[in-house]
Amino acid sequence: MARQSGLFNFEGTLDNVTFYKTADGLLVRKKGGVSKNRLLHDPAFIRARENGAEFGNCAKSAGKLRKSVSMFVYMAKDSKLSSRLIKVFFVIKKYDSLNVRGERSVGQGLTTSLGKSTLKGFDFNRNAKWHTIVPSPYVLDTVTGTVTIADFNPSEHLNFPDGATHFSLQNAFLHIDLTTGAYEILYSDLFNYPISNAVINPTLVPSGIPTASGTKLYLVLIEFFQEVNGIQYALNNGAFNALTILDVL
Repeated sequence: MARQSGLFNFEGTLDNVTFYKTADGLLVRKKGGVSKNRLLHDPAFIRARENGAEFGNCAKSAGKLRKSVSMFVYMAKDSKLSSRLIKVFFVIKKYDSLNVRGERSVGQGLTTSLGKSTLKGFDFNRNAKWHTIVPSPYVLDTVTGTVTIADFNPSEHLNFPDGATHFSLQNAFLHIDLTTGAYEILYSDLFNYPISNAVINPTLVPSGIPTASGTKLYLVLIEFFQEVNGIQYALNNGAFNALTILDVL
């Protein structure tokens, strides 16, 4: 793979060379490689088929998780979210000790303590990490999903971006089965606060406890706003918002 440079930048295929655009710039590669038939049937490529099958499971599992928390993800994500999540899931599926290579799954890997700890703390927006923005201690009730941040002074305990005048907090309690894709998610009310010296005690209580089976995920979202003439606008289209998985059980 090569990178394009020069006066003319274009996309498409010319003879056996393909020019294409990615988030990392304009790239070029030569057409070729192993035929599809060999990849599917040649014994020499059995490891490639196994890796491909497991990668496919990771990609599907990542899609299922993103879908289950789509309301939050819409507010806080980065351009590499999909690939970053797949990368984490590729690690988690290695903890599946029940299935043979090529059939290991993220769902089974998440039943292990190592799988859960690998996903815990995942930030959906790599440019805005929860524990950096909100370094204050919090209490998570894993039975109800309630998150409490006591004696919180926004102007002192919050690393807020320039221009922000307000912020909001909301959390979610998710049960998800990444094998079947079934899930249930319940949200707390959304609380909006001014960035001031007033000490607050945010208590985020989900509307209930999910009854669906599967892995338990506890998520929290912080959004930043700028108030102009009494109206709050999302700051820089949500670029500074943080969404993280506080715990996985």
